[in-house]
Amino acid sequence: MGEQQQVQFPQEVVDEYAALGVDLPALFSAGYLGSRMGLEIQEASAERVVGTLPVEGNTQPYGLLHGGASAVLAETLGSIGSMLHGGSTKIAVGVDLNCTHHRGARSGLVTGVATPLHRGRSTATYEIVISDEEGRRVCSARLTCLLRDVNPGDGIPARAAI
Repeated sequence: MGEQQQVQFPQEVVDEYAALGVDLPALFSAGYLGSRMGLEIQEASAERVVGTLPVEGNTQPYGLLHGGASAVLAETLGSIGSMLHGGSTKIAVGVDLNCTHHRGARSGLVTGVATPLHRGRSTATYEIVISDEEGRRVCSARLTCLLRDVNPGDGIPARAAI
């Protein structure tokens, strides 16, 4: 899947998590599933999350990008944005994902860009646009995450525990 790029985070976010002893790139990675699929996060902030996914290895029997692969990309990007919005005392849990597939992709990389539609105290909703290398929209998705307080069993240190 190539060399893993360093995710670009806003400095204030890096500082906040470093003070808590949290490995920010590991916390906001594509996770095991995303890594197996070749998903790479390029940029991450509460205002915009960008990631790529290779079509090769993520296709359905007709040779097109699998709709589930688009859903994994969309949910990953929207979840990262939601977690960054919620901050270090919240955890984002996806509660609704909607994907509309507009066209097929047979090769190359697709790029997803997640931007917020709503950022509240208890929920965050992101729109994710997935495009092919020619800039044509492949999929439009929307993810809503519940933002809940971090619990000790979540594996993420809360401010109060420090």
